[in-house]
Amino acid sequence: MRRATITLSEEIAQALEAYLKAQEVPPSRTAVIQAALREYLSRRGYLPEPLSTESVEKSGQKSPRGRMVPKV
Repeated sequence: MRRATITLSEEIAQALEAYLKAQEVPPSRTAVIQAALREYLSRRGYLPEPLSTESVEKSGQKSPRGRMVPKV
């Protein structure tokens, strides 16, 4: 895994904090940002489409690390 440093606009930073506070068990900021970037790149054809929670449950497949990526 590679490390990346990013700068967020105040608007995005506030929205991210609001999202995290609204979660019963908040995911890490890293997990949310990775999930958002994965979805963004997948929709543009640079990564395979991520499996949704529903499709994983129906197929009985597990994610590579055995856990679900937070849906953004």
